[in-house]
Amino acid sequence: MTWTAHAFGLEHLDPDTQDHLHHLAPVLLPEGAALFHPGDTAEGFVIMLSGRVDVFLTGPTGRDILLYTVEPGQSCVQTTLGLLGGEAYSGEAIVRDKAELVLVPRALFLKLLQGSESFRGFVFSAFAARMQSMMHLLEKVAFQRVEARLAECLLARAQAGVLHSTHAEIATIIGTAREVISRRLEALDRRGILKLERGLVRILDADALKEIARTQ
Repeated sequence: MTWTAHAFGLEHLDPDTQDHLHHLAPVLLPEGAALFHPGDTAEGFVIMLSGRVDVFLTGPTGRDILLYTVEPGQSCVQTTLGLLGGEAYSGEAIVRDKAELVLVPRALFLKLLQGSESFRGFVFSAFAARMQSMMHLLEKVAFQRVEARLAECLLARAQAGVLHSTHAEIATIIGTAREVISRRLEALDRRGILKLERGLVRILDADALKEIARTQ
């Protein structure tokens, strides 16, 4: 059985397209590995089989914002734009959970995009979903209060009521400065909604966080 048989989202590809793809060998990337850096050229289309890759954008001041996360079945919009338009990467992609992926070389990607309706549908469906998520991020950063974004982040990412992240990492996720996050977290700690410990945040009152998250 080839990797195309269990890759999320590829089950509807036509047999000829699957035949082209299954000859490509999956690669394993460890946690912390960089998939691309700003200024790099897109070499191929990434198909995620397992794991997670975070894509960041760094501003002139050096502050990072998490643009999106790529997991199985999802696409990297920067890669798609680079392959179609020839633009270099403006962001950086870092493996957060050990990842297995397949890189479809640029020439094969363009050939399949032109000649395979099923592959074209797969690419643009994933692209559209990614663009919607980025518009949602833009809406949050532009219009949602920091406290609400912080509460959403804590609730979404905590496991068993605990989030193992530094203040700087949380700031990157929601698109603000570390100092801002530290002040907000300390205020929530004083209110008894959470408990700050070294390298983690422990949620004590999830209902209170949900109420903050609903406050635009």
